[in-house]
Amino acid sequence: MSNRWSLVIPVKTLVAAKTRLAAATGPHRTRLAVAVACDTVSAALACPLVARVIVVTADPAAAGPLSVLGADVVPDPDQGLNTALRTGAAHAVRVAPGDPVGALQADLPALRPAELATALTAAAEFDQAFVPDALDVGTTFYGVRAGLPFTPRFGGESRSRHLAGGAKELCVEGIESVRRDVDTPDDLRAAMALGLGGHTAAVVADLWPSG
Repeated sequence: MSNRWSLVIPVKTLVAAKTRLAAATGPHRTRLAVAVACDTVSAALACPLVARVIVVTADPAAAGPLSVLGADVVPDPDQGLNTALRTGAAHAVRVAPGDPVGALQADLPALRPAELATALTAAAEFDQAFVPDALDVGTTFYGVRAGLPFTPRFGGESRSRHLAGGAKELCVEGIESVRRDVDTPDDLRAAMALGLGGHTAAVVADLWPSG
């Protein structure tokens, strides 16, 4: 059994991505969504506890750049977020059956490899575990030990659903960047305060030149 993870990152069709940011981002919305996903994937690949990143997407505009970064891209069957995650997890198990499998949201533009490693180290202590988002409503990470059923319950108030499903909530210190997903302009500003990845920072510099 390995202590290095396969991480599945779902990237939805960019036409539908980040709709709550639309008013603030205007024509940059698609570019921002790609940039955020690129920073998330780059940070995950830079984490020493991550063996591989599997991106599940149906959008060529995302698949190309993320593949260049080093992600293994598989097609999204377009049957919802959790189906996409299970599709990616099945691919991960075929590639590396002895590795734990995790799902990571694609909208973590401030993600730091060391903080992700802290979360993955904590997750490895449990059969299944998750990291709640910054609002303690949703979920940014869900993972299982190798060989165990992968049953993600993302979407909406997923924290309560993961708890009800028996997953251990990881309440460890120092993983703020793992919890800071971005759905609104306020979320983006909070991520800016943590420090954005380079792809997202470049788009934000165009969006808000005054910074």
